[in-house]
Amino acid sequence: MIRPVPHVARMAAYALAELTPPPGKPLMSLSQNESLRPPSPAAIRASGAAMSGAVGGGAHLYPDPEWSELRAALSQVHSVPAEAILCGNGSMELIASLMRAYGDPQNAVLAPAHAYPFFRTAAQLVNARFDVAPETDGRVSVAALAEGVEQDTRIVCVANPGNPTGTRLTRGELLQLRAALPEDVLLVIDEAYGEFADHLSEPMFDLVAAGNTVVLRTLSKAYGLAGLRVGWGVFAPEIAREMRKVMNPNNISLVGQAAATAALRDQPYMRDTCQMTAGLRDGFIARLRQAGFDVPESFTNFALIRFATPQAAARAERALRAEGVFLRAQAGAGLPHCLRATIDTAGKLDLAARILERWAEEENT
Repeated sequence: MIRPVPHVARMAAYALAELTPPPGKPLMSLSQNESLRPPSPAAIRASGAAMSGAVGGGAHLYPDPEWSELRAALSQVHSVPAEAILCGNGSMELIASLMRAYGDPQNAVLAPAHAYPFFRTAAQLVNARFDVAPETDGRVSVAALAEGVEQDTRIVCVANPGNPTGTRLTRGELLQLRAALPEDVLLVIDEAYGEFADHLSEPMFDLVAAGNTVVLRTLSKAYGLAGLRVGWGVFAPEIAREMRKVMNPNNISLVGQAAATAALRDQPYMRDTCQMTAGLRDGFIARLRQAGFDVPESFTNFALIRFATPQAAARAERALRAEGVFLRAQAGAGLPHCLRATIDTAGKLDLAARILERWAEEENT
């Protein structure tokens, strides 16, 4: 038998959503944090043109390894230099590449206790120790993260807004965190849901200039391009240089680059998606709170539902799945008493809410 390297053998596979509905029930997934509607029509047209060769040379050619048009569009939208941008096969590739470039068995990665689980997976891939700092009522604690830094801590990861909590740190709090960290500790700010909080006008890209912070984003959520895997980030030159050594040089397909570029050029459509999502999200949260559920404020396209016990969460999940409705259990993020619900169309949210309301009534009788 061929043996894997020991640290990989010890790892568990990254947990994906289980989506098998009961017989006779259609699947209704509210578990993947996907967009509630397709991408911009401009992105759809651009992807077809790229495939056919009408633009970009056609799918028989390798994609642009410099992401030239995509970088230019990102630069224009976010007012950051194009040369500071790296694009990845989703932000997951960028997180994993940062770990490969800067993580190792002699150093540690630190994250909040209920952080995006892929931070842990990426650290484990390079056999780095993964440490966690406690959170306060589902919110990242700047003080706890600062106190959690050890002499061998090399990377601190924060998702903002957070997944799966949906909460966020303000710009002031992130500046406090950066100031509290040693200068030789890399701070990774993952803003996968950043567009849902951009209306607060607290951009963080300027932190990159110091050379010890990176800011990541994705087009999977607000832009509806989860199936095309397009992520990006802003990096200091010295970090970007090391990143390119470990990244796939042809990581984003021709179609993905074309669709992402067109989506970025249709900002009104993206903003409309965010506004639509926020309205449905806030109504869904208000309805669940009215029914007695504990649901924190969210700055994302999902809502976290907190139950009294892990057992209660499991019972509610069974009631939902019996009707083909799938939310995401959060034991993997250290929240076994929670379920996460992606914000989708009004009809789907109404069904999920009705099932939960009925479940709550039966639990209390």
